[in-house]
Amino acid sequence: MKALIVEGVVSQIVEDADIFEVHSGFQWVDCDSSVQENWLYDGSSFSNPFIMSSEELLEELRIVRNSMLLETDYWNAPDTPDMTSEQTVYRQALRDITNTYTSLDDVVWPTKP
Repeated sequence: MKALIVEGVVSQIVEDADIFEVHSGFQWVDCDSSVQENWLYDGSSFSNPFIMSSEELLEELRIVRNSMLLETDYWNAPDTPDMTSEQTVYRQALRDITNTYTSLDDVVWPTKP
């Protein structure tokens, strides 16, 4: 298979027999079947720009977790009754979620009381 590279990005993928002449600023590069259009090419290897790093996945998890904590902040407001033990356990489990899970793909959320 061949990938057509335009400004470092895979523009098109074709079978070897289907390549055609291109502008001198473009190039055909051998690739395997895992490479897809819009992937990046650095001159020697392909990479998928849509895969998030482990740090990005963890940050995404924190954003959702923080939103869930905000939804329950009123439980601890001075003008409301004391939080129940179930509410306290739930909020602590949310705070601790990043100690156990690393992304939204593997997280198991605690049950909201």
